[in-house]
Amino acid sequence: MGHALTGHALYGRFRRGLAAAPDRAAFRVGDEELTYAQADAMALRWAGALAELAGGRPKAVGVLAEKSATCYVGILAALCAGATVVPLSPDFPAVRTQRMAAAAGIDALIVDQRGDRLVDQLPKLPVLGAHRPMPRGALAAPLPVEPGDAAYVLFTSGSTGRPKGVPITHANLAHYFGLVDGWYQATPADTFSQTFDVTFDCAMFDLFTAWGAGATAVAIPAVAYRDLPAFLADQRITVWFSTPSAIGLVRRAGGLAAGGMPGLRLSLFAGEALKCADAADWQAAAVNSAVENLYGPTELTVTITRHRWSDASPGLGVNGMAPIGLPNAGHDHLLLDPSGEPAETEGELWITGPQLTAGYLDPADDGGRYTRRGDRLWYATGDRIRRVDNGELVYLGRSDSQVQVQGWRVELAEIDHAVRGCAGVEDAVTVGVESADSTELVVFYTGRPSSTAEFAGQLRGALPTGLIPRHYRRLADMPLNANRKVDRLELRERARKVLVEAGRVG
Repeated sequence: MGHALTGHALYGRFRRGLAAAPDRAAFRVGDEELTYAQADAMALRWAGALAELAGGRPKAVGVLAEKSATCYVGILAALCAGATVVPLSPDFPAVRTQRMAAAAGIDALIVDQRGDRLVDQLPKLPVLGAHRPMPRGALAAPLPVEPGDAAYVLFTSGSTGRPKGVPITHANLAHYFGLVDGWYQATPADTFSQTFDVTFDCAMFDLFTAWGAGATAVAIPAVAYRDLPAFLADQRITVWFSTPSAIGLVRRAGGLAAGGMPGLRLSLFAGEALKCADAADWQAAAVNSAVENLYGPTELTVTITRHRWSDASPGLGVNGMAPIGLPNAGHDHLLLDPSGEPAETEGELWITGPQLTAGYLDPADDGGRYTRRGDRLWYATGDRIRRVDNGELVYLGRSDSQVQVQGWRVELAEIDHAVRGCAGVEDAVTVGVESADSTELVVFYTGRPSSTAEFAGQLRGALPTGLIPRHYRRLADMPLNANRKVDRLELRERARKVLVEAGRVG
């Protein structure tokens, strides 16, 4: 494996924070916190235990835990052991977790108490947890890794119901965080929000941007949104990062009063389209903060473009949506029209460069996304983009059947697949409609009538809770267009009427 180079190893960012601020809290979850020195010692001890339990250096380690010390130290321990981290959620259906574990080839698990209750539903593997007996061995230092080794694997939605694994390498992340450090200049005086689940790539920004600077990452509980300004002040948070949907939550709770969040110096949003009105309201409340709109599929390593909000931003937006900026340094991009030819002002966004991952865990999933043009590998995002007058890019929507729900990129075909598995359902088509703060999913189905509660009960075994639709309409037959295909435009119109009746859109 060669020698350790902390310049590319993801764990090296934590070690840099350790050197800068050993006695500062590396993370805080409620009343629980660990300093950098404490977390490092625990991670090295767990890394030694992983090697002992796995009978040698583990290949991939699943971290099946909610936000907790076990989760954060588990991520560090797996990296310390030279393994690939595979974040897994206790909230996901067991069958989905089983598929992820098998696809990633995990050979050890780190669990918290919630995750431990699910272990019996997974393949028999060595299991490590803070509440379990711990082998005594500890590593003296993190094991070496190569730039091309996968630091972690995350999973995106799959059209057949089978999630697609995306390996992100240490080299991908080294390029990304090198840019991030230059942009944001974090220091040990900063405190970062940690809003994202660790199965979502933006969580890696939260943790490793903070840890690379010796700053503290604070897990944000759901109750914090009831009075976010007070929570931010109490925790002395200086850097906020969330999906744009959080802005609506804070607004409804009365938390966007002008000047109400003066302690923030940086506010970042990603995972969904950012509305200009939301950005302006947040900026007015976080009066001392720079506000940025970030964009990026998992396959392009966390975020690949950025736009800093300014007085000029609303004039650059399209359909009320804020610009996403330009691709990060070192990357090239193309806009391609439907025929695959380069377009000057509008088309599907293709990107290549050092943050582009090499492909999915299963190469059979690469088709239609990873494509060679000349001697370079490109990623086709499936996003329709417009280039505006100052050269920046604005997101217009999906060019395929994917939508974003609460920050998750979801292929509607996966929802269709799950609903078709429900009792009495013959066919199902899901459409997404933008509501006030997010995308609402409406399912049209044929077959035996079922209630919303019946659907929810059956879908809990197939879909993460946040992706279970709340609106269902039975049809005698699906509407067809002139080409005898399901008329999705017609279904979108019907879906909007459903949401109007439910009071979800105006």
